[in-house]
Amino acid sequence: MSDVVVAVDVGGTVIKSAVVTEDAQVLARLRVPTSAALGTEVVYNNIVESIETLRDQLDEQSHLVAVGVVVTGIVDEKSGSAIHSENVGWNNIALRPMLAEQLGLPVGFGHDVRAGALAEGRLGAARGYDDYVFVAIGTGVSAGVIVAGKMVTGGGYAGEIGHVNSGRDVLCACGGNGCVEAVASASAVARRYSELTGEDVDGAKEVAERVKAGDADAIAVWADAVDGLATAIAWTGGVISPQAVVVGGGMASAGELLLAPLREQLAIKLNILRAPELVQAQLGDEAGCLGSALLAWEAFESVSDGREDEA
Repeated sequence: MSDVVVAVDVGGTVIKSAVVTEDAQVLARLRVPTSAALGTEVVYNNIVESIETLRDQLDEQSHLVAVGVVVTGIVDEKSGSAIHSENVGWNNIALRPMLAEQLGLPVGFGHDVRAGALAEGRLGAARGYDDYVFVAIGTGVSAGVIVAGKMVTGGGYAGEIGHVNSGRDVLCACGGNGCVEAVASASAVARRYSELTGEDVDGAKEVAERVKAGDADAIAVWADAVDGLATAIAWTGGVISPQAVVVGGGMASAGELLLAPLREQLAIKLNILRAPELVQAQLGDEAGCLGSALLAWEAFESVSDGREDEA
């Protein structure tokens, strides 16, 4: 019989879950809508149902030993609480203790992007770097910061570069004005293009295709997003001077259409400072889920070693 964990990545629109072995092999996957508009109780129930569905699908040779759950927003890993997320509706929810009690299993808990950073460092594009930043550009914009091989959490607030003012007069879902996320996230790119042209588009991916086709409005929106991202990453670079910045999330699928101008803008904004190597994430949209699995294995090992949980 082999031990496995169930890993859950709670995003703004989709909850991704997987059964994962200790050597990071994914045996089964499940995706369900987050349904954040229906309230936090519905989101919580969707998380539990995802875990139970995968547990019920395990064969006789697999033994579930722990669960990992990572969520978007401001997260306090030490207490296991989801402090706040405008994309999901969290407000001070003690998620890890609730899940551990209901499931009867050790629960690893963390921030989705910090978990993605952990996964890219151990399994993906950031292997070999001691100082790196993982930037996820999807429904929102956030970063996982690794310094000297250790995650910087800042009490749950570290890496929230999406909510620093970009200098633009645009309202963010958080209630702030000018947030990088309101300019440079995948959802913002699609929304701003539609506002500018009056045309509905199928997300940032379609805007990217229109950039390639020479659409002047798409080029302008894309350039604004790149500049906002470069500004936020440059601030981070000026403080910790990472060896690399790994770009992930939905926008990263644009490849060099995003990375090439981003490199140029970073070099300009960092001036005489060292520009980090800018690379595309390798784990795609599974980074958060694989990071969640790593946290689940850590939780299991903690219990196996007899160490007390910090919750």
